[in-house]
Amino acid sequence: MKNFLFLLFFAPFVLTAADPIVQGNPSIEAISNALKTGDVETLGKYFADQVEISILEKEQVYSKSAAKSTLKSFFETAKPQGFVSIHQGTSRENSDQYCIGNLSGATDKFRVYIYFKVVGNSVVIQELRFDKA
Repeated sequence: MKNFLFLLFFAPFVLTAADPIVQGNPSIEAISNALKTGDVETLGKYFADQVEISILEKEQVYSKSAAKSTLKSFFETAKPQGFVSIHQGTSRENSDQYCIGNLSGATDKFRVYIYFKVVGNSVVIQELRFDKA
């Protein structure tokens, strides 16, 4: 019975501590809030040194600062009004993670794909993709 109670109460904490997205790295909630409001500065904090950004099939690899500038232009046009994460998971090959969600803009809706790369003890955004929904 003691073992059962231990597992019931402490296992969720142990599992959460092993999740690299939870350990002081970008949380899905923080990323969702930044996308919801078009907050490029917050998103930029989590970018890898080189970020692949695809906006409506125009795909390019950018430095952090260029990626922020590109997203700022996109958000000025799209005018984000809401973001909902609909699926998230971990890749089979390694501990890299992803999130798929829907971004509502002033006139359009977009499907957003976010790929998080684990680099050492931190997690960074490696790729952002915005497709018409």
